[in-house]
Order: sequence, then C-alpha cells, then structure tokens
Amino acid sequence: MKYSLVAALLVQSTVVLAHLLPVHLKAPTAAHFLEIVRNDTYDLGCRAIAHPTEDGHFKLHALLTEEQIAHLENEYKAVPEISLHRADLTKRAATAPIGTGDRFKAGTVTPVGLGTQAAGSTISSLMNVAEITSAVQALAKNAGVTTITLPNRTFNGATQIAAYVGAGTDKSKYHLYLSAGVHARERGGPDQLIYWISDLLAAKKSGGGLTYGRKTYTNAQVNSVLNAGIVFFPLVNPDGVAYDQSSGSLWRKNRNTRSGSSGTSIGVDINRNFDFLWNFRKYFDASESPASTSPSSETFYGTAAASEPETKNHVSVYDSFPKIRWFMDIHSAAGDLLYSWGDDDDQSTSTAMNFLNAAYDGKRGVVNDQVYREYIPSADAANVKNVAGKTVAAMKAVGGRSYNAMQAVGLYPTSGATDDYAFSRFWAKSGVNKVYGFTMEFGYSTNFYPTLTEFNQNILDTNAGFMDWALAAISVGLE
Repeated sequence: MKYSLVAALLVQSTVVLAHLLPVHLKAPTAAHFLEIVRNDTYDLGCRAIAHPTEDGHFKLHALLTEEQIAHLENEYKAVPEISLHRADLTKRAATAPIGTGDRFKAGTVTPVGLGTQAAGSTISSLMNVAEITSAVQALAKNAGVTTITLPNRTFNGATQIAAYVGAGTDKSKYHLYLSAGVHARERGGPDQLIYWISDLLAAKKSGGGLTYGRKTYTNAQVNSVLNAGIVFFPLVNPDGVAYDQSSGSLWRKNRNTRSGSSGTSIGVDINRNFDFLWNFRKYFDASESPASTSPSSETFYGTAAASEPETKNHVSVYDSFPKIRWFMDIHSAAGDLLYSWGDDDDQSTSTAMNFLNAAYDGKRGVVNDQVYREYIPSADAANVKNVAGKTVAAMKAVGGRSYNAMQAVGLYPTSGATDDYAFSRFWAKSGVNKVYGFTMEFGYSTNFYPTLTEFNQNILDTNAGFMDWALAAISVGLE
C-alpha cells in the first residue's frame, strides 16, 4: 500500500464517526503493519499496538469506515500474509449507560468505590460530566480532598479542577499525579480514578483495607499510598467527553473549532499537543507520522505545542506541585501499561543521542534501526520496568484478564504525549523534578464503550493497578 495514494483517496471522503467499524488486521510480523500505521488517516485506537496471537502472528486493531475497509481489502488481496477481519458484534451486550441527573447531589453525597464494598457489588452507570465534578466536590466536602481551580477555561468555556489528598497542605509533599479523560471516547477513566480515591479515604477512615477481585490491600498499605501525596486531574477533556456522551460518536479530540468547524475537522488531540518533539515534521524521519498536521485526523496536533487550554492546565499541575515524581495517564483500550520513551526505541549507552540534540533532527522514530534511539539512563529504565511489571501483575491477578507492560513506542512512535512530556521535563527545563511517566491502557483493543460488566471489571483492574503502581513507586523512591 502506498501511503500517498491511499491518504489522498481517504482525505476526499468524509468520515462519519458513527459508522466506524471495529476490525483487526493479522500478519506474521509487526513489521507488516508499518505502512498502515504511517497513514495518519486511519483510526488505530489510542495507539497502534501489534498484539501477538497464540499462533505466533500479530493483530493490529483499528476503527475504519466501509470505504477504508474496501481500500485495504483491495490493496492486500494479492498479499496473503496480511488479512483483514471484522469484529463479530452480533452477541455483544449493550454498552454501559451514562448516568442522568446527579447521583452525588451537588457534592453532598460521597462516591463509594468497589474496593470497600462486598464482593460482587457493581456500579450501575458511568458518570456524566456534571457528576464527575460533583463527585470531586463531595470528596472535598466530606473526605478531606482539596480542589484547585486550574487557570484556563476550555474552548467551550468549562472551568477545570484538579485535586489533592493525603500529605497535608504542603504541596512539596505530593509525589503521585494521575490524570484521566484526555481522549473523550475512552469511557470509564475518570470514574476509575475517582472511585479509587474514594476507596482510599473510606479505608483510611474505617481502619480497613481494600479488595479488588482476588487482590487485597491492608490498611497500612492504604495509608502508605495516601502519605505519598496524590494529585489527580480526573477529567482533562470535558468538552470532548460531553460531546461523546451526547452523540455516541466515538469522539476522541477536544472541541476546538479554530482549525475546522465541521465534522472531523473539529478538535485537537490533546495527547499529541504536549511540548515533547511536538513539531514532528522537523524532529522525526519523514516516513513516520507520530501525529498529524491535518485537522481532520484523530491525531491532529494543534497549532502549536501546548496550544490547548486542557494541555496548559495539565502542565500547570507540575508547577503547583514541584516534587511530583510519578505520573500516570489513564486511557483505553489496549490492555497495556506503557512506559517511556514513545518517540523511539530506548538505549542507555549514548547520552548524545537524545531528544534535545539537533544533530538527530529528521532521524527519529524508525523502530528497530540503529540510526537513532532515545537515551534513558539505565537506572531510570530499570525503575520504570520494575514499576510497570508490578502494576500489570496486580491487574492480571484481579480476575485473570491479560495485561502487558511495554515501552510506549510500540509499533510506531508518538510525539507530544503526556507520558513523554512528563519524563522529558527533567532534561528540557532547568531545575524541575524528574518525573517517571506511564500510560495505562485498560480494557480490550478499540473497546472504547464497555458493557456494564466490563465497566465494573475495568474499575477493579485499574484500581488494583493504581495501588501496586503507587506501592512500587514508593518502594523505588519518591524523592
């Protein structure tokens, strides 16, 4: 498949998000998918990841229109190594409902997580945007959480809040930072984060522990995690989430109309907008597309690094809490925990081969080559792999679902992402703390709208993952 030809064909058509269909491509090696992932008109989920199969092959999941499917089927009909398969949705249950009204009664009713309830308990619906705010307000009124109004309003005028808890009033005592809701369609992330905080505070108050499926935690472990100081930003993209919840359109980006006012041209991918190798045309090999310059793309990177208020607000948290050491961004859907770097393969031998060195501009992003690999100190590489491994082990132990820990670059590179920005700050900005950045991809590939059963299982899986991530981080070190 030739990138320029297919990209030109697809740009001519208007993608109707409601008509995106889940498919997967299968091939003997991950390398067979490279031309596909370099085409930034395809929707490859949160990140393009080639998953190994039991028969030794690889799967690449995507959300495609009928036109895109027809192009690919035609392109590969003479290439037996690559096959395209549609997902069988005939037996799939209805997706989890979204709450109506405000179950937290304007911040007076405290949310109750699954970790402090009896086994088999469930939550009946996803929080709507208003309920996410109300839930955080209830934690502030009733459970000792402190909220912060962030400095920038979103394009649609929403005021954003973050919150912190566990280590008192001294903001230099806060070392853990978690965010969710960057991509609008990845339903459940804000709920998972809020219910986990609720569980921690309920267990602290009662003197009890937490149970997530087959994983249990003591009250001492709960207190240890809280004492590490937790900052959380549960809804990074309120405009996008509100639109996705009202339209059911698998909407990913925010709702900024400055670069386009209709259809898929609306919005910026916040997770390609951070100031890490943002200008990818300059920094990456010309064959790679870690983001997109097209407003119609799901990975449109915006008009400048940190052009979006949501991005600016996310970054402002680091300035308010200068000793954050560990960061987690919650996404779906792939079943993976990703650690730095995401722009190229890691290496720990050549310090000169780093994202700030202009000598390597135009050479980054080609995986499995020796031209460029991103420098990571060996101690840092060991730390992130250690914590990632313990996190996915906890998630697997909850109920047996499969999760993997892997370097974020995966099959293809990314630029401007939250996790790489977090880790890059130490080298790019004088005097700031080193932050280890992770992305948690809960759930199953391209399953952005979970069923109610899956929604509850995702809460159990991620909440155990948050616990072991925090405990492992504490063991490695907070300072």
